[in-house]
Amino acid sequence: MPRRPPPLRRYAPHLLVATTAIVVFVVASDLFPYHSANHDEGVYLQQAAMLLDGQLTLHPPVADAFRPWFFVEDGTRLYPKYAPVSAAVFAIPLALGIPRLALALVGATIVALTFAITAHIFDRRTGLVAGGLLLTSPLFVLDTATFLPYAPTTAFNLVFAYAYLQAETTTRHQHRWAALAGGAIGLAFFSRPYTAVLFATPFIAHAGWSLWHEDADTGLTRLRGRRLVTALAGLLGVLMTLAYNWQLTGDPFVFPYQAFAPLDGLGFGHRELLDHSLQYTPELALRVNGRVLHAYLTEWAPLGVLGSGLAVLGVILSRRNWDWQRAVLLGVFPAVALGNVYFWGNYNILGNVAVPGDGLIAILGPYYHFDLLLPTAVFAAHGLVTLSTRARTIIDSIVESRAPDAMLSATQIRAVAVAGLLVVVGVVGGASTVGAFDAPVERNTGVTAEYEAAYQPFIDGEGPPTDAVVFLPATYGSWLNHPFQHLRNPPDYQTGPVYALPENEFAVVDTYPDRQYYRYAYRGNWNPFDGTAVTPTLQPVTRVSGPHIVVDAAFELPDGTTSTSIRLSTETGHAYYATDTSTTSPGSTQQVFLHVNGSRAWVSGPGLTPTGNGPVPVGGRADVVVVVNVNTEGGGFTYRLVLPVSQTPTGERRALTPEQEVCTVPQFCGGAAAYVPGPGGSNFTMNVTLRRA
Repeated sequence: MPRRPPPLRRYAPHLLVATTAIVVFVVASDLFPYHSANHDEGVYLQQAAMLLDGQLTLHPPVADAFRPWFFVEDGTRLYPKYAPVSAAVFAIPLALGIPRLALALVGATIVALTFAITAHIFDRRTGLVAGGLLLTSPLFVLDTATFLPYAPTTAFNLVFAYAYLQAETTTRHQHRWAALAGGAIGLAFFSRPYTAVLFATPFIAHAGWSLWHEDADTGLTRLRGRRLVTALAGLLGVLMTLAYNWQLTGDPFVFPYQAFAPLDGLGFGHRELLDHSLQYTPELALRVNGRVLHAYLTEWAPLGVLGSGLAVLGVILSRRNWDWQRAVLLGVFPAVALGNVYFWGNYNILGNVAVPGDGLIAILGPYYHFDLLLPTAVFAAHGLVTLSTRARTIIDSIVESRAPDAMLSATQIRAVAVAGLLVVVGVVGGASTVGAFDAPVERNTGVTAEYEAAYQPFIDGEGPPTDAVVFLPATYGSWLNHPFQHLRNPPDYQTGPVYALPENEFAVVDTYPDRQYYRYAYRGNWNPFDGTAVTPTLQPVTRVSGPHIVVDAAFELPDGTTSTSIRLSTETGHAYYATDTSTTSPGSTQQVFLHVNGSRAWVSGPGLTPTGNGPVPVGGRADVVVVVNVNTEGGGFTYRLVLPVSQTPTGERRALTPEQEVCTVPQFCGGAAAYVPGPGGSNFTMNVTLRRA
């Protein structure tokens, strides 16, 4: 009867899996509390919430005001460009209020399966090392800690790989393993079709080879049966994919991402996504993928360069016991690496190709190559274990050849040598790991710090009430959750705060007549990578209606003011007003009254003189803009008000509290120069009141 291994060795895989879950959960919670700079996270979380409500599509109550990032607009409905598989993985923990539990479970699953696959091909000790090596990879730790599809899809791929190996090498339950393999790769296909195909390619090649070479007298019928079971189970995933496409796009062979951007797909030539396009040539593809692979092998793989070298060594050391299992596992590497050449997404994650450390690859790594972690970790573990075994053999030979009168015993010499070896390996491996994590963790920490500053009005305990409607700025265009993915709407647009774009504001107000209204704005340049956070404000918004609307505004004039001028404009006209500053004293204010009635707008106030054009015509729905230019001895700056107005069928005017800006940097004016009173905000003050005349 074989001896049972010691408890520590027996339970070491369980401890490793539990440790992985804890590490991923902590990283997700502490490093990405407001999510990463990849705004696709918001898409999957929005989709997860939809699945919990039994919805595949959204039906926003106001057109153009509620379109989330990467959602396709199809008439009155919206649907995400991504498949729902990863969102389904995130859904149940999201419902429990601990969504990051899903990430911890995915990470634990990947490590457990890496251990199981490696132990199956090599042995348990090598499997334990392979699983542990994953925790030295920034690509594994950081990407698994985000709500992105790469780790969940890899988890399905690994289930497929392990089940396939079991089906081929065990005599019990072969058809069950074959069914599990097919079902897992089918789900991976549903999640990310091209990723699944690349990963499965070497396994498919083995399946075909084995059918071709199988002796009819030694089990061809059973082999064909396993292949058929795997194929049929995998076909279910393909059919689910086609059915999902048909439900959303109306064509089973048109994926939602194609409906969103028809030229955002595989292949060379003209590629296009929104306002970004290029000619993706084979030469550019090879250059880009060379850089991505270099980044993976030197920075993002387990143990970085050291781990990549160990993986090469592991392949070389495997040559004496080479078999189809090792060949299939190694085949994943060229399949993924070469297959990605055909995909222009690797160009996009590099940002500026000529600038090292730019783009999403600098913070999340080459995530389209996530599946390379399996062969890298497995063969690196084999190389490391083989080296350690040979080192121990050398130590034992040295011990045996020691002089009889040596000062140290054999046990002492062996302990010293092993300890020294462990110190060397620990120092080299630790330094490699720390160096690999240092830059991406620092970058992501900086992004999180800037996000925390930007979201301060929502996290300081004084945020909007649950019955609020918050208008968000269109920082990157008319999208919600881009960049503000932390501020997402419930699928029913009713539960909790509702976030809207500054489109059709009055329609939004009419949809939620009994709610409180706010406008979120910020001061500064929105660039989470520049180390300078924006200063946010959450401005209460009031509604006023009547035949004549007035905005009372008082603008501070600082010491050294030499002159001021006022410009009033709408889409249909503009007017100018001169001011008299001869009596201005330090600390005085410029009083301005903005008037809007049924058909026109004008400005009045002490010392103001129209210089031509008179009142400005105002359409039925318009933004009335008042700009106060303040010239000082040291330069100047601008106050800016934007008053949204609309007109009712009876001719009355409606208005919302105007947007308020202080523009000291001209390029920030019109969206990034919000008036923020108090320390850290604007240097000058304004007081604005909206009322009915």
